[in-house]
Amino acid sequence: MAATDAHGIRDVLSGDPRTLAPFVLGAVLTHYSESGPVSVRLTEVEAYMGPRGSAHPDPGSHTYGGRTARNAPMFGPPGFLYVYFTYGMHYCANIVCGPEGAPSALLLRAGEIVAGEELAAVRRPASKAHKDLASGPARLASALGLTTADSGRDALAAPFSLWLPESPAAAVASGPRVGVAGPGGTTEYPWRFWIEDDPTVSRYKAARPRPRPSTA
Repeated sequence: MAATDAHGIRDVLSGDPRTLAPFVLGAVLTHYSESGPVSVRLTEVEAYMGPRGSAHPDPGSHTYGGRTARNAPMFGPPGFLYVYFTYGMHYCANIVCGPEGAPSALLLRAGEIVAGEELAAVRRPASKAHKDLASGPARLASALGLTTADSGRDALAAPFSLWLPESPAAAVASGPRVGVAGPGGTTEYPWRFWIEDDPTVSRYKAARPRPRPSTA
């Protein structure tokens, strides 16, 4: 599963995100912004699949109702970003997976800041400890300086880079996704994956019923 160049990493990401998730844990995503670089080591991700009528329909996915201007990046090539705005205040970031035209993605739920901690702390002034800087999808996107302006941009090309680990984390756990109401948030969809006992993993919270799911 190891890959060192953008072409090889894109080939890896063209697979099923539910299979990829354990191998993406430990990956390092870097954003080289005008303010400086910040790197995060991923410790928690969630897999999201496709729309009604597809081979893997996912009622928790933003694509479940079909293609829209908002979710269009999920239908594109693997390795690109899908960033969305939620609750009127937060950005959340995904890395698109699967072959082009078959929408699926990994929501970046949590990670450890491994470079650019000072800049990440400026962006996350409410965080009281290093482990909290990217512990949660909104915190992670904020620490990296990501907004919807980055949706549709290539995570494998400047100003981004992605490094994949050579092997999966030693202890990977899985369970229901966070914040997904309805069928997509049940134990039938144990598509949240995290590194066990890592202090940066976000706290699990059961979803409250909502008209539409709030994650990718």
